Amino acid sequence: MDETRKQVDVLFEALREHAKELSCLYKVEEILKDYDSNLEDVLNAIIKAIPPGWQYPGHCRARIIYQGREYHSADFSATEWVLTNDIRIRDRTVGVIEVYYTEEKPQEDEGPFLKEEVKLVRTIAERLGDYIQHKRLRKMIQGVESTVDGDEPEKTCRWHVVVDLSRRMDRDLFQRITRKMLNYLCWNGIEEANALLRKISSDRISDLEELADGSNRPQRRSGADILTFSTEIFNIADRSLPDDEILACVEKWMQEDRASFLIKTLVNLNSSLGDVTDALHRFRHLAPEGLELSDSILKGLKVSLIRKIITDQLDYIKVAKNYVEIDDFYAVLKRLIYPTSSHGQVGGKSAGLFLAWQIIKRYQGHDEELQDIRIPKTWCITSDGLHNFMHYNNMEDVTEQKYKDIGIVRQEYPHIIQLFKNSRFTPEIIQGLSMALDDLGETPIIVRSSSLLEDRFGASFSGKYKSLFLANQGSKKERLQALMDAIAEVYSSTFGSDPIEYRTERGLIDFKEEMGIIIQEVVGTRIGKYFMPTFAGVAFSNNEFCWSPRIKREDGLIRLVPGLGTRAVDRLSDDYPILIAPGQASLRVNVTFDEIIRYSPNKMDVINLETNNFETVDIKEFLSEYGEEMPAVTQLISRIEDSTIRPPSPMELDFRRDELVVTFEGLIAGTPFIPQVNKVLKILQENLGTPVDIEFASDGRNFYLLQCRPQSFAPDSAPAQIPKDIPESELVFTANKYISNGHVPDITHIVYVDPAKYSEVEDHSTLKEVSGAVGCLNKLLPKRQFILMGPGRWGSRGDIKLGVSVTYSDISNCSVLIEIARQKGNYVPDLSFGTHFFQDLVETSIRYLPLYPDDRDIVFNERFLTGSRNILADILPEYAHLDQVVRVIDVPEVSNGKVLKVYMNADLDEAIGVISFPESVPEASVRKRTYTQPRNSDDHWRWRLNMAERIAETMDPDLFGVKAYYVFGSTKNGTAGPGSDIDILLHFSGTGDQRDALMQWLDGWSMCLDEMNYLRTGYRSNGLLDVHMVTDQDIREQSSFAVKINAVTDAAREIPLKRSN
Repeated sequence: MDETRKQVDVLFEALREHAKELSCLYKVEEILKDYDSNLEDVLNAIIKAIPPGWQYPGHCRARIIYQGREYHSADFSATEWVLTNDIRIRDRTVGVIEVYYTEEKPQEDEGPFLKEEVKLVRTIAERLGDYIQHKRLRKMIQGVESTVDGDEPEKTCRWHVVVDLSRRMDRDLFQRITRKMLNYLCWNGIEEANALLRKISSDRISDLEELADGSNRPQRRSGADILTFSTEIFNIADRSLPDDEILACVEKWMQEDRASFLIKTLVNLNSSLGDVTDALHRFRHLAPEGLELSDSILKGLKVSLIRKIITDQLDYIKVAKNYVEIDDFYAVLKRLIYPTSSHGQVGGKSAGLFLAWQIIKRYQGHDEELQDIRIPKTWCITSDGLHNFMHYNNMEDVTEQKYKDIGIVRQEYPHIIQLFKNSRFTPEIIQGLSMALDDLGETPIIVRSSSLLEDRFGASFSGKYKSLFLANQGSKKERLQALMDAIAEVYSSTFGSDPIEYRTERGLIDFKEEMGIIIQEVVGTRIGKYFMPTFAGVAFSNNEFCWSPRIKREDGLIRLVPGLGTRAVDRLSDDYPILIAPGQASLRVNVTFDEIIRYSPNKMDVINLETNNFETVDIKEFLSEYGEEMPAVTQLISRIEDSTIRPPSPMELDFRRDELVVTFEGLIAGTPFIPQVNKVLKILQENLGTPVDIEFASDGRNFYLLQCRPQSFAPDSAPAQIPKDIPESELVFTANKYISNGHVPDITHIVYVDPAKYSEVEDHSTLKEVSGAVGCLNKLLPKRQFILMGPGRWGSRGDIKLGVSVTYSDISNCSVLIEIARQKGNYVPDLSFGTHFFQDLVETSIRYLPLYPDDRDIVFNERFLTGSRNILADILPEYAHLDQVVRVIDVPEVSNGKVLKVYMNADLDEAIGVISFPESVPEASVRKRTYTQPRNSDDHWRWRLNMAERIAETMDPDLFGVKAYYVFGSTKNGTAGPGSDIDILLHFSGTGDQRDALMQWLDGWSMCLDEMNYLRTGYRSNGLLDVHMVTDQDIREQSSFAVKINAVTDAAREIPLKRSN
C-alpha cells in the first residue's frame, strides 16, 4: 500500500507538469488562430510561449530557424542540452524548432527532457507547419482574386492563376493535380484527353491490351513525365470544360491533398494510437472553415479509423461506415486512455455502444420519440491495456491459466485476483485515469469489461467478466486508488473459470484475448444517502420464451427493475423483475391480484454514498423514507386498496402509510416508454442486420442507452410432436407452462437434486458442496447426454437455499436444465429470460424447462427419480455423503437399455419426458450441407473407433512418454454423430519436450482425420481429436480426467499400445 501511495504522489507531480504542457499548447494554439498576423510576429510569440511549458522554465530558451532566418530571445545562447524537431510542409523540411536548457539538468527520458516534452515540441512543429501552409494557400487565393479583379479580367480566369501558383510554389502538388485532371478528362469521354493518354502511355499499349486479355506478364514502367504534358492537358481542359467546373475540381483536389498526412498515418500499420490522435488533431485544425473531401476519401478515412480505433470486424465496418463521421472519432479519442505506442482498440462493449449511438443520432433529428435518448459520459482504456499491465508487473505466466484443468482454474482464481489487485499501473495509464476522474467529477461510476471477444454474434460473454460499481467519493487520491483497484479486478476476471470454459466451448481458448475497460458514469440522482437511477433494465429484439400464445418471438422482451439494472441482468433467488413484451405490452405475465403482488420487485440495488458501497435495499422501506424525493416515482408504483391495485394519486399519496407495490403501470400506460423502447429495438435491428440486446437506465427524465450487442438466440426449432398414450411407467414428467420448441433425444443420465432433501440442508457449506458435485458431474457425464433437475432458480444471486448455486462452467455440458417448483417451500422457477444466465443457455442450445409438479393434470414420476439406483457414490466417492440430496440415474442401466427423450411444443404449451428406445440417428449439433452420408449411423462411431485404434497402433509410447491410451465419450459409447470429435485420454509420464513432440504428432492426425470426415460427411471442424492428458499424480488423486479411468459408469476404454519390446 505504501508503494501505491508513493506511486500516486509521483502521479500528482506528473500531473502538475502535464498542466504546464497543456497551458503551453493552448497558448500556441491561440497564437496560431490568427492567420492575419505577420509571420515574424507569430514566430517570436511562439518563442516566448515555449519555456513556461518545460520542466525548468527559468533555464529554458527556444529558437526557430525558418528559411535561413533565426528567431530567438535576446538572451539566447546555444548549449549542448537541446531538443529539436523539424518544421515540415508536405513532407519537406522548411525549418526547425530548438529548445535548450542553459545549464545541465538531471537525466530524464531523452537527455534532460521528459518524453512528454519531446511530444510537445513535435506537436508545436506540426501545428506551425500547418499554419505556414495555410498562410501560403491564403496568399495564393489572394493572388488569384487580385489577378482576376485586375485590368483585364476577360483574359485571366481564376483557375489559371491557381494552377500557375501551384506550379511555382509546390511542384509535387502541381504534378498530382495534373494527373487528376487528365484522368478526369478521360473519365468524361474527352477524346483529345484519351488520345494524349495513349501518347503518354504509347510504350505500354501492348501491356494494357495484354492486361485486358488477362495476361500474367508484368507491365513495363513508363518513362514519360506527366509534367511535360501539363500545358497540353490544361489546354484541353480549357477547351472542353466550363471554367467553374475546372476551378471546382482543382480546389477539391488541393483540399484533399491537405488531408494526405492523415491517410498516410492511418494506412501505416506501424502508426500507434498516439500518432493517429495527433494526425486527427492536425486534420481538425487545418481549416477552421471546414475541409471538403470527396465521398470516396471520406469513406476511406472512416473505414481506416474504425479499424484503428474501434474494431476490424468486417460485418461491423460494413454498417458503421455509413453512420459515423470524422468528428465522432475525435470525441472517442478525447476520452481514450492507452499505453505508450498502443495499437489497441476500444473492445466489443465500447464498439457496440458507439455504433448504436451513431445510428440513434441519425434518427433523432426527425423522430420525436427518440429526442430524450442519451448515452452517459464514458471513458475507455484500450484493449492492449491488459497485457501492458501484466508485462509491467511481470505476470506473463498467468496467461497459461487458461490451459489448466477447470477445477484448478477455479481453485487458483482468488489468488489471481489478489495478485492483480496488488500490482501497479504504468504512469501514462495512471495519468489518463486521473484525467478521467477530473472529467467525471464525483458522480458514481461503473468499471466494465470490454474484451475484443465480447458482444459478438454467438459469443456475447454475458456476465462472464466483472463489472464493478464505485461510489467515487472522497479525496482525489482515494478515488484514484479505488478506480485502479477496480480495473485490476476486472482485468483478473479474464482468468476466471467461467470465461475460460466459455471460450473453450467456442474454440476461442487459443485466441490472445485483449481486454478493454469502460469507465462510465452511473445514470441517476442522489436521493438521501443513496445514488440510483429511477429505473433500469434490459430489452431484446426477440422473445425466446413467450408466456402467451398471442406473443410472437419478434414482439421482444423488456426486463424492468427499480434502481440499478443489476437485478435485471442477474439471476436472483429472492426477487423478480417486471417482464413486458413491447410488441404486446397489454399481455402481462402476472394477471391476478395474488400473482402481481407475489412477483413484484421487493428490493433494489443502489450505491450508498456515505459508506461508498453497492447495497441492496428493501423497496418499501426506501419509499417510506425517500419516496417523495424519487424522480417520477408515480410511474413505478401502484397502491393496494381493498384487495385491488390502483394507480397512485400524487395529491393523496402517503409513502409511510399507503401499501405500495412496484408495477411500473404508470410508466407502461402513461408514458411513451414502451413504444420508445420498441422503436429503438426495431431501428437497431434493421440497421445492424441482427436482433439486439440493449441495457438502459433512466434518471426519471431521460432514457440512457448503456450497451448494445447482437442478441444471442437459438436457431428456430420446430415444435416436437408430443407422443400420446404413453404408459404411465415410461413417463418421467409432463409440463404445460412456458414451453419452448425442441426435441432432446438419447439422454443417458439424469442428475436430480431432490427439492425436499435440499430444503432440509441447514449449513451453507453443504449447500456449496451440492454445487461442487454438480460441477464435477458436468465434467464427468457424457456431454449433451444428461439433464439437470432441481429446485428453484439455478445459478441465482442471493439465498442459495432457494436454488443450486452454479455458474456456467458447472452446467455447460448438460442438454436440459429443469427447475422444479413444489408447493412445499419457496421453490419457484424464475422466468429469467434475458439474464446473463439465460443467455448462456440460449447460446449453448441448453433447453430450459420449468416444472410445476403439484399443478393439476401434471405427471411427475417422483418414484422413478428417487427409487432408481443412485450411482453418485460409484462415480464421485468424495461426494457420497450427499447421496440423499444429489441423485445420479444411469437411465439405460435402470430401464434395460432405454434412454430418456424430451419433447417440447410451444404451440401446444406442452412438454414431456419419456423413457424409450434410442433413436437411430442422433440429433446433429451443427448445420450440415448436402452431402452423401454414410449409409448407417453406426458408421460414425465405428469409423472413429477404428481411427483411434489405428493411432494407438502407430504410436511409439516410449518415444513420446505415454504409459496408457484410452478412448471415451461418444466414440466409446457408440453415439458419435457426423460432427462429433474423438475423445482421447493419455496417461503421460514424459518430459516437456516429449509432450510437445507428442502434441505435434497428434495435431497432424487430427487435421488429417478432420479432412477425411469432411469428405465423408460434409462436417468440418478445427481438428477431429480432443486430446486430454493425465499424470501419475492425477490418477492417484482421481483429479481431472483421471476419474474416467476404471470408473464405475461411462469409464474410458483402454486401447493397447504397441511396445517396442
